[in-house]
Amino acid sequence: MTDLTFNDELLDFLQGSPTPFHAVANMAAMLEEGGFVQLDEANSWELKPGQRYFVIRNDSALVAFKTGDHDLVSDGIHLAGTHTDSPCLKVKPNPVINKQGYVQLGVEVYGGALLNPWFDRDLSLAGRVDYKTKAGELESVLIDLLEPVAFIPSLAIHLDREANTGRTINAQKQLPPILLQLKAGEEFSFDDFLVTHLQTYADDVSIAKVLSHELYFYDTQPPAEVGLDGQFIASARLDNLLSCFVACRAMLDSKDEHAAVLVCNDHEEVGSSSTSGAQGPFLKAILERMLGNAGPDALERTIHQSLMLSIDNAHGVHPNYMDVHDEQHRPLLNSGPVIKINANQRYASNSQTVAQFKSICDEVNVPYQAFVVRSDMACGSTIGPIIASALGVPTVDIGVATFGMHSIRELAGSADPILLHTAVSAFYSR
Repeated sequence: MTDLTFNDELLDFLQGSPTPFHAVANMAAMLEEGGFVQLDEANSWELKPGQRYFVIRNDSALVAFKTGDHDLVSDGIHLAGTHTDSPCLKVKPNPVINKQGYVQLGVEVYGGALLNPWFDRDLSLAGRVDYKTKAGELESVLIDLLEPVAFIPSLAIHLDREANTGRTINAQKQLPPILLQLKAGEEFSFDDFLVTHLQTYADDVSIAKVLSHELYFYDTQPPAEVGLDGQFIASARLDNLLSCFVACRAMLDSKDEHAAVLVCNDHEEVGSSSTSGAQGPFLKAILERMLGNAGPDALERTIHQSLMLSIDNAHGVHPNYMDVHDEQHRPLLNSGPVIKINANQRYASNSQTVAQFKSICDEVNVPYQAFVVRSDMACGSTIGPIIASALGVPTVDIGVATFGMHSIRELAGSADPILLHTAVSAFYSR
């Protein structure tokens, strides 16, 4: 597969995945097309050797796995992990605000978002809506309005002369997007709006009442290859949907000989504490069911033979802010996967897991880099240390270098996704 074809697929995936729910639905479609069979956690499973399966939890997290042709306890499992969520603005349960005739929606800040870039963007709305049908049944549906329906206008610099030197943002007061301007006597019901949209969205939806929703604003500007030579990818949600797509494609494109697992958890950006997050039981439950009746100590023995790649974006050295990086650890875009290391275990990499990943990259001629945060700065983290500490699985934290992490639009190198894909595919196949 060429870089161009691969990146076209990546951009399509990013465009069609405005929320974790949509990302999981799109990965599920990829997996089904690649011969993976969906399983239901509520049912008993009869797993067969050499087969491909996947499981979805909460519509927002996914585990795909291959049973392989070898004994799992003696051969181990090749694991990779990513996360499906990204920092954004989430609509509140009772969101409608009416000021001066302008209809706005109250929002919560989800995760550690960079807030300034959310201003002056064409925003749309997507997510999951739960409702009761006229027959009294509870149903859920994913929606994506697609069109720009909201805007958060900046305050003019004439009214805020310090905007370029000391602007702070009050999330409660200054972030509610504007949706509509009402005429005198008009009213707006968000639930009625959702009912109308859902009935248009799907003719067979028979809605009696909207009961709840998980809806998120997103930037409608599509992903693109940018730069004079198309050397960069600009998009929302590169952290961490780029890793989700790459790891999912690697799972599809790799050999089926060895047992392999891909876990795409939700809620990493808010601490991972949920049924579908890395601190929840999702991955362990799937591993235990893969092992079946192999014995009471089978999981511990299997984990001892396994390796996990925790795949999450890394901070590329920004040419305008070089001093925020350790001068010996300045990852460049388009220069291969970044191995992330931290003495305080904010990343799970150790010398042995780093050596294993470097060996894989060397086998397939993929360059690699290292990132260590400055000694006088705090370090971010990933699902890697969470899963490593919960399961005891040896883990290495890796990812592609990016700019603008947690912004509404991030930047990565256009050569890096396929380099990462090559390394992860080799890991799954070896």
